[in-house]
Amino acid sequence: MLAIDLQHLRYAVAAADYGSFRQAAEALLLQQSTLSRCIRQLEHSIGAVIFDRSSGGVKPTPAGRSVLRMARTILEEFETLIATARSTRNGETGRLAIGFCTSLSAGNLRASLLDFRQRFPQIELATVERRRTRLATALRNGVLDVLIVTGSMPLLKSKKKSLWSERVLVVLPEDHPLTAREVAYWTDLRDETIIFSQYDPGREIEDLLVSKLVSPDDRPKIERHDISRGVVKSLVTMKVGISLVLESDVGANFSGLVYQELRDGAGPSRLDYSAYWQDDNENPALEAFLKLLSERYPSPSLGS
Repeated sequence: MLAIDLQHLRYAVAAADYGSFRQAAEALLLQQSTLSRCIRQLEHSIGAVIFDRSSGGVKPTPAGRSVLRMARTILEEFETLIATARSTRNGETGRLAIGFCTSLSAGNLRASLLDFRQRFPQIELATVERRRTRLATALRNGVLDVLIVTGSMPLLKSKKKSLWSERVLVVLPEDHPLTAREVAYWTDLRDETIIFSQYDPGREIEDLLVSKLVSPDDRPKIERHDISRGVVKSLVTMKVGISLVLESDVGANFSGLVYQELRDGAGPSRLDYSAYWQDDNENPALEAFLKLLSERYPSPSLGS
């Protein structure tokens, strides 16, 4: 078998993302022949065809989809490793590694990190955005010091602090009929197509939708995509569907989009954020960050 390196995986993932060897090669500043040859080597090494080729581009085979899912996971883990290694090169001044799965364009997390950097400029701040399961693993392994996430995470030997909550908003094309209203209700979504990213916090918002619209007949069509929040918004501008986000996402606005608050009979719908950390973590930088969170969000009390 030929050796498989990360470059083979990067090229295959890029080809899948662009649906074309030519476009992927252009994006990577490569010759198409180089990218094509590397992908053939990868296919030969694993003994499976990853792509169906045609004049219109490339499409993953069933086996290829499984390979590409694993390739993305491997690349994510490697990028986390590199980011962590780089963040510790000046570790003598202190370091805090924070994992999250929300937007930093606005909101309380952004404000808290800015406050921390201003108070403790000598502490190096490493931020990692990944799927919740990856963040939980990194916290258990000591790669991350603290997580800021929505929902609950049953983690052994961990402590939790409840923080803030954010309103759920519906993202609409600017000419959508719902934009004429000041607020939207969950029942207004019945005949819509809702686009979700498979990344957090999309799952919590989807669960909230199901809890608000109990009858399947009342629920909108839901489409899940393995894409970022930014690409979801691009699809909304293309009128492929609408989406649901938390209010911290408003800072990363796109032209042609309108945000509406989602309500039920009791008022705005919200999701809660919490901080999680391992109870045996003795990092002084973590202690400083938790103290800051306690000052900014004093209730309930620190710890669990």
